[in-house]
Amino acid sequence: MAEDTAETRAGFAALIGVPNAGKSTLLNSLVGSKVSIVSRKVQTTRALVRGIAIEGSAQIVFVDTPGIFAPKRRLDRAMVTSAWSGAADADAVCLLVDARKGVDEEVEAVLGKLPDLRRPKILVLNKIDVIARERLLDLAASLNARLPFDHTFMISALTGDGVPDLRRVLAGLMPPGPWLYPEDQVSDAPLRLLAAEITREKIYDRLHEELPYSSTVETDQWQVRPDGSVRIEQTIFVERESQRKIVLGKGGQTIKAIGQAARVDIAEAADAPVHLFLYVKVRENWADDPERYREMGLDFPRG
Repeated sequence: MAEDTAETRAGFAALIGVPNAGKSTLLNSLVGSKVSIVSRKVQTTRALVRGIAIEGSAQIVFVDTPGIFAPKRRLDRAMVTSAWSGAADADAVCLLVDARKGVDEEVEAVLGKLPDLRRPKILVLNKIDVIARERLLDLAASLNARLPFDHTFMISALTGDGVPDLRRVLAGLMPPGPWLYPEDQVSDAPLRLLAAEITREKIYDRLHEELPYSSTVETDQWQVRPDGSVRIEQTIFVERESQRKIVLGKGGQTIKAIGQAARVDIAEAADAPVHLFLYVKVRENWADDPERYREMGLDFPRG
């Protein structure tokens, strides 16, 4: 822990934006470690994921929120509610915009609600490595004309370009006070939850086109063995038997590849050798089951 509380700062910075703006990639870059899953599939971040970074004498707890979009299903509504609550509770709010896409209907909707948040607001234009500087400047000017931001940054979450400057400014916006977490902690997500999220990322990587969005992973068993290794059992829930067959693959080849890829990342997160066992179950309408929401750290929307 930081000792001299008179000098230290600590607080929360929320990352908000529409799906696939690059929030999870940015969070991992800000923290310098993998704490949030990254996928080409939209809306992969479902609950609030907190990553913790130290910048000078400041501790910044980053809140990676689910992408904000027009919710259609119950799970969608829970995710969007979670995103706005994360932003409302933060000491600073970063709006991440994909500079290639610019302002579309979804970004417009987020901009319309931002004035309600009485917090310092930071505009972060992402993916600057793939766009002409002139277009970037025009986009920054037009967004600031719509809503005066306290700061504007142009970054590449993927390469890390501009990320240290953003972290320094955010550190200065954190309120004075003692640090909230131990110095060496990079996330407040329980390892069981992070392990489930890593496996979900590998499923999406492997089955991007074939598997619908409606699959989830839960860690059922986390057993530390006498030799220091960890035995982990996880269940992958899908909604139909046809999806179960896709996840298993011919002769179990697909789930074997998913398990091998997940085990590497989970072992790194757990800092221990990992024995990972995956099971696939069909649970129709799991997205209407309150228990699944509790597992994901979301409030279950009624009605």
